[in-house]
Amino acid sequence: MSLFSGTIQTLEQSLDYASMKNKTISNNIANIDTPNYKAKDVAFKNVLQTASTSFEAKRTHPKHIAFSQTNLSTFYEVARPNTTYNHNGNNVDVDMEMTELAKNQIYYQALVDRISGKFGSLETVIRGGK
Repeated sequence: MSLFSGTIQTLEQSLDYASMKNKTISNNIANIDTPNYKAKDVAFKNVLQTASTSFEAKRTHPKHIAFSQTNLSTFYEVARPNTTYNHNGNNVDVDMEMTELAKNQIYYQALVDRISGKFGSLETVIRGGK
């Protein structure tokens, strides 16, 4: 039996994503004056597969791959190579980065509040509803 039906694990993976995105945005801002620096972003490797985790596929052959055997939480950094905003070849847009940072901080705080609520519910159950 899984505690909270895997919600804690999903929230943990989402916190990992938000942390990596925050680090990437911070690196972009730190390199705003670096010549030829290309801004980076964080992307999911298998967005469609992540959305389909609740589906159970009928396997008609033993060599068919089951959904549960794939790694669904992979995310990685990608560069934004085809743009140039500054005279030195740099493509970091400080306004866009600051906007993304603010959005990511709100997302991160919402995740922290949600996971805190889950643990609060567990604490209430352990205390017997008090």
